[in-house]
Amino acid sequence: MNNSNNIKVNCSTKNLKEIRTFVEASLKELSVPANDIALIVLAIDEICANFIIHSNHCNEDQEIEILIKNENQGVSIEILDQGEYFDLASYKEPELQELVKEKRKGGMGLLLVKRIMDSIEFKKENNQNVCKLFKKIKFA
Repeated sequence: MNNSNNIKVNCSTKNLKEIRTFVEASLKELSVPANDIALIVLAIDEICANFIIHSNHCNEDQEIEILIKNENQGVSIEILDQGEYFDLASYKEPELQELVKEKRKGGMGLLLVKRIMDSIEFKKENNQNVCKLFKKIKFA
């Protein structure tokens, strides 16, 4: 592997398992420690689920692409699609107490991703939505 790996799948939640398997295998190839792999898989799964469900409305004619690279003492991940754009600047973090009080399921994903990853960025580039994630890794 040339220190990067990618996969493209249709926007169906059925493909989330394939994405998780791909991410785990790619991170193992890059010698990422097991505890970091589990967290990164969780973060990518959450972003991909959001892109598939909210941005592309599970339209299987649309695709989502994931690129993973070993970069600057860490791992960078790009998730690309052509669905509706998500503006992180307009995102209001949910109050944990409110979610518990309302017994709401969901709404915690992005909060979780922000806690797991060292950086998260959403932008529009060449008619595509791009989510860039970065996690510092202490390679063995």
